[in-house]
Amino acid sequence: MLKVTIILSVQKKFLLLLTIWLNYTVKLMKKEKEITTESNILNAAKHVFQRKGMDGARMQEIADEAGINKALLHYYYRSKQLLFEAVFKSAFTLLAPQLNKVLNDDTSLFEKIRNFTNNYISFVIKHPYLPNFIIQEINKNPEFIKNFLSEKEFPNIEKFKKQVADEVKNGIIKPIKAEQLFINILALNLFPFIAAPLLKGFLSINNEDYQQMIEARKTEVADFIINAIKV
Repeated sequence: MLKVTIILSVQKKFLLLLTIWLNYTVKLMKKEKEITTESNILNAAKHVFQRKGMDGARMQEIADEAGINKALLHYYYRSKQLLFEAVFKSAFTLLAPQLNKVLNDDTSLFEKIRNFTNNYISFVIKHPYLPNFIIQEINKNPEFIKNFLSEKEFPNIEKFKKQVADEVKNGIIKPIKAEQLFINILALNLFPFIAAPLLKGFLSINNEDYQQMIEARKTEVADFIINAIKV
């Protein structure tokens, strides 16, 4: 009788442990599925935004691209604006650490300019919707952009500013404020993406030729800036 009681007790404990394990496994699988679904949505949205832009994209098209129904898409993201912001944040979290690392590493100023330009242009080629989105949001939703100023990985230019000041003091580069130099770097990298349709019209070139020109700017922009500031 005692032996039977012990066996039954062991069985109950085993069943309890099995139930706990199964519940944990189900929860884990559900969580992984949710992560996969959201990742698919963000990837699909990125592709649609690249093709159509913010205004031209439709939630149904994004749902179709992700292989889900529109109701499920709205479960994750209630509006196209929220989805676009999520895509932007996802991309920004990839770009910001790269730029922050370049601005704060121990390379020379000229090498820093080359690395920043190469990294920035390479990244925006893969995410061409970002520059125009930033411009739109600055005018339409400035609070969204301001929120990024408090992000831990938001590029910090304090070391860059000190480096520029030291290079000016040592006679390596011409007198220039670091802020002005940083704006010049950003503007020369950013403008060809924002004004692509206009520039292609002015230059009378097709998309393929324009993309080749953008690739060349990875070195052209850095060379131009360095030649303009070096003594």
